[in-house]
Amino acid sequence: MKSLRAALTGELMGTFFLVFFGCGSVAAAVTTGAQVGVFQVAIVWGLGIAIAIHCTAALSGAHLNPAVTLALAMWREFPKSRVLPYVGAQMVGAFVAAAVLHGVFTNAIIAYESAQGIARGSVGSESTAMIFGEFFPNPGGRPLEHAAMAMPLGRAVLAEIVGTAVLVIVIFSVTDRRNAEAPQILTAGYIGLTVTLLISLLGPLTMACFNPARDLAPRLYSSLAGWGAVPFNANGPYGWWVVYLLAPLVGGQLGAAVHRLLLSPAWEDGRQLTD
Repeated sequence: MKSLRAALTGELMGTFFLVFFGCGSVAAAVTTGAQVGVFQVAIVWGLGIAIAIHCTAALSGAHLNPAVTLALAMWREFPKSRVLPYVGAQMVGAFVAAAVLHGVFTNAIIAYESAQGIARGSVGSESTAMIFGEFFPNPGGRPLEHAAMAMPLGRAVLAEIVGTAVLVIVIFSVTDRRNAEAPQILTAGYIGLTVTLLISLLGPLTMACFNPARDLAPRLYSSLAGWGAVPFNANGPYGWWVVYLLAPLVGGQLGAAVHRLLLSPAWEDGRQLTD
């Protein structure tokens, strides 16, 4: 295991890449129409995650996600003493990426808000705040009030739990040394492709978070950058943290449990039959 300093550097840089590429694709889609449809944004997210993993896996294991870090600490042998430092590094990386993206896209965001008559920090400005944090249902350039009944809180929570559980099942499966059918050199690609598929399916509903650091740090940055309370109250007083913080953490534990209780025994049975 690498030194804590090296590991935290890996988590910070990896999460920076993840948010820079992923939220950058959202910024380009919202302000310029560069990506047409959810799938194109999803592809950029998936490729960005694959690149982030390749760049940092040797340093930290490339968790890049508090839900993954907590799942590894609870269900594998990742040291619990490193959970909070890892999460802290992930948050810093995501926050810095949000700040850099805001600097790059400032003029484009202002021009879009002006053209659409959006007053930053007022109702409806989640249409640009979505570049950073996430909302349900996906604003898609429209104020949430026009689609408030399309995604009730309970359904949004379910979507994030299921999505994160699937992601963690895949991560645990492709990194399991007993799974000889998953070449380690392709691990980052498998994980990135999984995120692409999940965003394509669930992105229209909740914007497909599955990662508390990816959401909270950019959400906090957007609040400080002029969107005020909108990032934290557009979905009600507790919608943002229940859906985008709590649900992914629960989903991560569920996914790890499914891997341990269902897939892991099945691999053991299969190995005994071939021995």
